[in-house]
Amino acid sequence: MKRLGLTLVAAVCLTATTFAAGNQPTTAKWEGNINITKLSKYLNLDSNQHEEVANICEYFTEQMEHATNSKKNQEKLLRNAVYGNLKLMKKTLNEKQYADYARVLNVTLLNKGIEVK
Repeated sequence: MKRLGLTLVAAVCLTATTFAAGNQPTTAKWEGNINITKLSKYLNLDSNQHEEVANICEYFTEQMEHATNSKKNQEKLLRNAVYGNLKLMKKTLNEKQYADYARVLNVTLLNKGIEVK
């Protein structure tokens, strides 16, 4: 009976720690693989927007790599990189393009395991 009780307690503890670990924000390494051509087609960018978006994405990749490699202030650097990118994109894209871009960026970050608070 004691063994059954200890086994049950161990199982509950293991489940609780697994569940708690899943709720922690994670910051995976950023691999800057932004395909500008596909993004341009998806957002229906004109030539001026395409060039500007390419520059913004290059800058964003640099900022994300710096943030994920940082030991200190990693969350703050990630937040600044993402929100800085969104601010620059908002100036470049029209309202519909920006909404589509924000959706794609959010899904991409979630898929990479990066949570920005």
